Amino acid sequence: MPKEKSHNSDQLSENGKDFIEGAPNSKVKFEIYGEEMLEKRVKASGNSGRVYLPPNWVGHKVKIIRTD
Repeated sequence: MPKEKSHNSDQLSENGKDFIEGAPNSKVKFEIYGEEMLEKRVKASGNSGRVYLPPNWVGHKVKIIRTD
């Protein structure tokens, strides 16, 4: 019987390559459906970051994905 390859719970296997969660330069593909998309740069705001969105987005649900 062949020995199975063991993986830690924080490792994912895709196309025979192992990805470790939180590893530098690891990318994840997201596929989402939505109404509009904006691309903006996050600005410093105290000890946090801030992104301004259009006023007609107030009260709506958004998802933020860091791309770089």
